[in-house]
Amino acid sequence: MPDYNYREIEPKWQKYWEDYKTFKAELRPGKSKNYVLCMFPYPSGALHMGHVINYTIGDVIVRYRMMKGFNVLSPMGWDSFGLPAENAAIKRAMHPEDSTNSNIEKMHAQMSKAGWGYDWARELATSHPDYYKWTQWLFLKFYKAGQAFKKRAAVNWCPRDATVLANEQVQDGKCERCGTPVEQRDLEQWFFKMSSDAERLLRNHEQLKGWPERVLKMQVEWIGRSEGARIDFTVTETGDPLPVFTTRPDTVYGVTFMSIAPEHPLVEKLVKGTPREEEVMRQVREMRRGGTSERERVDMEKVGLFTGLHVTNPLNGDEVPLYVANFALMTYGTGAVMSVPAHDQRDFEFARKYGLPIKVVIQPPDGTLDGKLAQAFEGDGLQVRSGPFDGMPNREAMGKIIQHIEKNGWGKGTVNYRLRDWLLSRQRYWGAPIPIVYCPVCGEVPVPEKDLPVLLPRNVEFKPTGESPLARCPDFVQTTCPKCGCPAKRETDTMDTFVDSSWYFLRYLNARDGDGALDPEAMKYWMPVDQYIGGIEHATMHLIYCRYFTHVLHDLGYVPFEEPIANLFCQGMVCKEAFYCQEDKWLRQDEVNEGRCTKCGRPVHAEVAKMSKSKLNVVSPDEIITKFGADTLRLYILSDTPPERDQLWNDEGLLGSHRFLNRLWSTVFDNIGMLNTAAGKPPAGEQTDKASRELRRKTHETIKRVTDSIEDNYHFNTAISGVIELVSQTREAISLMNSASASAAPSLPAAIREAVQSAVMLLSPIVPHIAEELWHVLGGKGTILQQPWPAWDAAALKVEEVEMAVQINGKVRAHLTLPAGLGEEQVKEAALADERVQRNLEGKAIVNIKVVPDRLVSIAAK
Repeated sequence: MPDYNYREIEPKWQKYWEDYKTFKAELRPGKSKNYVLCMFPYPSGALHMGHVINYTIGDVIVRYRMMKGFNVLSPMGWDSFGLPAENAAIKRAMHPEDSTNSNIEKMHAQMSKAGWGYDWARELATSHPDYYKWTQWLFLKFYKAGQAFKKRAAVNWCPRDATVLANEQVQDGKCERCGTPVEQRDLEQWFFKMSSDAERLLRNHEQLKGWPERVLKMQVEWIGRSEGARIDFTVTETGDPLPVFTTRPDTVYGVTFMSIAPEHPLVEKLVKGTPREEEVMRQVREMRRGGTSERERVDMEKVGLFTGLHVTNPLNGDEVPLYVANFALMTYGTGAVMSVPAHDQRDFEFARKYGLPIKVVIQPPDGTLDGKLAQAFEGDGLQVRSGPFDGMPNREAMGKIIQHIEKNGWGKGTVNYRLRDWLLSRQRYWGAPIPIVYCPVCGEVPVPEKDLPVLLPRNVEFKPTGESPLARCPDFVQTTCPKCGCPAKRETDTMDTFVDSSWYFLRYLNARDGDGALDPEAMKYWMPVDQYIGGIEHATMHLIYCRYFTHVLHDLGYVPFEEPIANLFCQGMVCKEAFYCQEDKWLRQDEVNEGRCTKCGRPVHAEVAKMSKSKLNVVSPDEIITKFGADTLRLYILSDTPPERDQLWNDEGLLGSHRFLNRLWSTVFDNIGMLNTAAGKPPAGEQTDKASRELRRKTHETIKRVTDSIEDNYHFNTAISGVIELVSQTREAISLMNSASASAAPSLPAAIREAVQSAVMLLSPIVPHIAEELWHVLGGKGTILQQPWPAWDAAALKVEEVEMAVQINGKVRAHLTLPAGLGEEQVKEAALADERVQRNLEGKAIVNIKVVPDRLVSIAAK
């Protein structure tokens, strides 16, 4: 028997798939299509286990659906612009273009070694001019439609990466890339008008029935729809309007101070020239160095400073002090907050700290709020001290108060969203240049489409300084105005890399077309994406951006659909134990012995964490593939846990997967003579021996189990365990056949062949290399992917005998082996005839006997 030599088998079949273009997809009108897409990677230069689980899931789905008869599209490319690629290049002291191309070449080879099948003829890289030409073209379409615009605004600034960040790229007040605390700066920046799409992003959730509920929930929370009223307060001393948004108009009569965000553009104007200007602006600068996320603002200590100004409440004329407060956010409402300490806990804490009045305007039915409050009352009750609304239930009063506000011109009922416009400017080199020219005569002028792409110059000092490196490249900056021909300057900011990834799934459809960004015929056939696979961390970034992008393209008439992704699957993370020593920090596993650091002897803290280089708990996919083969890695990564859950890496589990593949290999080669002799013989039927029928039943149970497991949210672990059981029972049948009683099972060779062949086919999407090899050894031709997926025979699933428990007064006293489907009276008769049952019924009178068909006999006796 030849050894299971994965080092020869895997390259052999990878070359076969490449030579025969097994995964090349073409338009085939009339044939059912299936577009399976994995989120494309940053070309960092090395695959990690997150890639392995993502792309293995995708590859299994692709192969399964090919065998199910679909015309499958499975493309791959590179998210090659942006901070990760640029920072990697800086670290390697290379130009980003050279570093990126080198990494792409390396990762492409790694992907092939893992056996993932892609239509490489559609490969794209977002940093290639043939791609970003069309990113720039799309920007111009958005610009002309009013969806791309420039404005001065307070923006998130990462001092380490020296660039601005979108709100979605700030996590808990820190840059989601590098973890550096984010600052606030006022800059002229480019935005997409994503806030205008907020309601549709929510409404269209009805079309996303194939998305995980948790992703939709995260998007709902991020978009943050809330109903309420805009109320126009006025700065008493200056007359400046100061509108607020509130979801609690019923509390407006209880406002005792006003809070304004430190980023609010009105702050500097209001305090300029006042005695408190210097103190207020110093405090504002300090506040703006704090966290930017709503959660962080809520958790931090409430800090504020009186501006020396007041605000007039239009409903009751009260003049209340105006504070700059760190809990007021420009990213919510108007950036100004009417503060009602009696009915908002945050305002209550602030009022207590600064000695501000607390005015009750909603009283619970028992009237318990007349005394001193221990905390804010945020519940429902009756209006008090609320003018014409006194005595009215507050929920009823809300609508009445809004009507009153609108009637008097003090504001109106409105809906507010937390979702803000998408900040897309980046002050970094490695990104698509924004195709805008600034002319002293014509102003802001879009680059003509015929002049695209605006190429990224290579000869640039690209290290970040806080200003776009392109601004220091005269050959790039100096140009002529497309309208009047006067000397002009180019925009030097580049686009956020999320712009590139917001439409790449459309470009795969015509990746080599130099005449247009989009192919209407291909989109009509292939879109939407039938199955998208990626991490849940993209829920409020990429997965919102790409939806918004598609909505705009639909409105402009470029795509015939609103939602680009029909079904989304979010895989879990691969975790491994990590070890931390107070003295020597993070340790490798081999630097820990009996819970202590081998360097200093201190106790070591162990935790299960996502694999990361910083925690020294990374397992290299390359090393695993070299040592055990790609099929072993693929089998293990899917065998332990449902793929939507995080899984803990276990070396013993990896070895177990390798042992199983060797067992499958030997099952075929140890018995190849018998298996090939049995080829073409009819499968075991009802008239054959019991052993053959039992094995055939197991085979078809497994086919059904594996199929159902894949169709039921990709429970590959259940599918794998089913095939392992089938192989074990097949090996037992082989032992029986080789025994002295083989003559009692004449149909067994044919049943064994059917079981082995089925096991190979069922495993082929998961471990494709060994499956292809064994398929050929068993006499198959071409690639196993040309074979139809196995179908189970309902007749073969029929059970001949069942084991039924017999309970007496609730306790199991016996088990009976009976023919399946036996009638109720016959079952009762068999139960009462059993010696164990009779022994336990001695001296008792039977009260009742119930039969659960094929499962249970329950006897009640006194």
